[in-house]
Amino acid sequence: MEKSLPPIPAKRYFTIGEVGDLCGVKPHVLRYWEQEFTQLRPVKRRGNRRYYQHHEVLMIRRIRDLLYDQGFTISGARNKMQELLQIERDKKQNGEVLLEGLEVLEVSDSSFHEFDVSQFDDADDSAPATDQMHQIKRELSEIRELLSVSF
Repeated sequence: MEKSLPPIPAKRYFTIGEVGDLCGVKPHVLRYWEQEFTQLRPVKRRGNRRYYQHHEVLMIRRIRDLLYDQGFTISGARNKMQELLQIERDKKQNGEVLLEGLEVLEVSDSSFHEFDVSQFDDADDSAPATDQMHQIKRELSEIRELLSVSF
């Protein structure tokens, strides 16, 4: 991409103007793309106002990249988007974990097992707090084991 696009803020909904700024396209282009790409369906509220969600902003950036940077035609980009969405559906159907766009937090075994739950004890109600922290630690250990087997 010629100019880098701004980061997408952590919001639930974006107006068409905000999406235009985030994706480097004008609102009338977004309205046209809604007709051409059936996967793109913003929520419409009062007065037919469009509100896009985070995944739709990502989709618009992908469409923009296909059309403007990779030189696809509308038809070619539509086919490519359908192909990409089918690949994602297949991955979900096969139970593959999709981690794209997520940061991986690595914790060493020693720091995890040496975690001191006593620091979270309340002076008034220490036993329940400690029990809760032990339960959370057990659950996290189980989740960690499940994830290590998956990869």
